[in-house]
Amino acid sequence: MPRIAIQEEDFDLQVEYDRIRQARGGAIVVFTGLVRDFNHPGVGQEEPIEALYLEHYPGMTERLLQEVVTEAEARWSILDITVIHRVGTLGPGDQIVLVAVSASHRHEAFVAAQFVMDYLKTRATFWKKTISQAGSFWLDMKESDQLAVRRWSPKDGDDE
Repeated sequence: MPRIAIQEEDFDLQVEYDRIRQARGGAIVVFTGLVRDFNHPGVGQEEPIEALYLEHYPGMTERLLQEVVTEAEARWSILDITVIHRVGTLGPGDQIVLVAVSASHRHEAFVAAQFVMDYLKTRATFWKKTISQAGSFWLDMKESDQLAVRRWSPKDGDDE
């Protein structure tokens, strides 16, 4: 059964791995995103950050995450999936997101995990604000994230 959580507290990667391993698949893919210690305000520029603040739309965000997981389950033979996203104030190096997928075969686990992450970055209602010595500002969605999610569109084909 999928595990979807939005939480302020950190998650234990080993505990989450052990839980999803119980699905007894042939492959597990785990992605853990970390808070960077810098931001890219412009081309070739790196600005150190002190913290990243994340907000979400309670209720709606969980529903959107469930929709993404349900779609992944419909596309690939997934045995189990975990999606954890943190909110609140996080520091550089802190864990921010976990996507873990168990499947019978590695290909399905890899593509399902990538699919979920691409949609997390574009469809889920999270807002991020960087905090640095230069001030704080809300981050916009990256063009690269928008391009990545387009490959999953039925009109483009998902090469599965």
